[in-house]
Amino acid sequence: MQSWATLATTVALLANGAVAQNMLRFACSQLVVDRVDPLVNPGVRYTPHLHQIVGGNSFNLTMDPDLHDLAGQSTCTSCSFAQDLSNYWTAVMFFKAKNGSYHRVPQVGNGGPQGRLVNNGGLDVYYIPNGKVTAFKPGFRMLAGNAANTDPKKVSSGNICHRCWTSTNEGNFVGGAPCTGSDTVDIPQDTKCKMIRQTIIFPTCWDGKNLDSPDHKSHVAYGGSSGANGGGSCPSTHPVKLPQIMYELMWNVTSFADKSMWPESGPAFVYSMNLGGPAAHGDYIFGWKGDSLQKAMDKGCNLNKDCPSAGLTAQTPAQYNACTIKQQAPEPVDGWLKAMPMGEMAIKA
Repeated sequence: MQSWATLATTVALLANGAVAQNMLRFACSQLVVDRVDPLVNPGVRYTPHLHQIVGGNSFNLTMDPDLHDLAGQSTCTSCSFAQDLSNYWTAVMFFKAKNGSYHRVPQVGNGGPQGRLVNNGGLDVYYIPNGKVTAFKPGFRMLAGNAANTDPKKVSSGNICHRCWTSTNEGNFVGGAPCTGSDTVDIPQDTKCKMIRQTIIFPTCWDGKNLDSPDHKSHVAYGGSSGANGGGSCPSTHPVKLPQIMYELMWNVTSFADKSMWPESGPAFVYSMNLGGPAAHGDYIFGWKGDSLQKAMDKGCNLNKDCPSAGLTAQTPAQYNACTIKQQAPEPVDGWLKAMPMGEMAIKA
């Protein structure tokens, strides 16, 4: 297998034998950190766990697919491309201290051979085509992972994984392709990790009919391969090939390197469900303007650059960093907290 650095430098796809082609890779800064989830718990304030959310600023408690037009109702996006008003979100990573208090782990932008992405929190998003793909339709939404899972054997390690980033700089690339080598489903628990990179790869095959399903998963499927390769061949039940969406999050754990702060037993780093890596998950609601994503895939738009042939315009970091909203379930989420934000409103330590 070629190295990830080599593939990225040549703008190739990310697996052995993949055909070289372009892909979108761009930063999304923090829109809000909030205990809401319009996909799994629509209309609920103070959902079971905390999320960090990026994308269009029309994000709200309900996001009814029949009524809510992300592209039409959002006035800004915290993502690089002005045409992308989608919403992307994940659970939040926390550090648990020996005294039982919790601190949210900050996120930074990714680096590597494709260039540094500038993030104010948030995550980095990839849209990876593998041949001709069909862009998502308005109202489309899906979920990757299982927020209640505790068994790493029930997770495809080629699609959801974590990497111990031993470099103090996210720009100094560590390791090979995502979810290969020493990457693990579990969250690394080691003081040598300066950052922890989390990867979530979504299904690439659609049934061609349903924009959602009761479990937010059954209308889509993974293709004949795993990993960040654009997805393999699709099954007959889900014949429509989609762009592969991949989230990358760089959790900066350098402030928690003092082992004397760590709990005497159990993990130091957990997600906001108070569970480990097997519970990692990502949510997606499509919201690109018009046919801009389809054109971007057809025209071979690349990375986070302007793409006039598809009408894509890249914002400056100052522009997308300025797009934020207030919490809809107000509570403290920064600094030291007495307990994980679950159940009742969180309280400062």
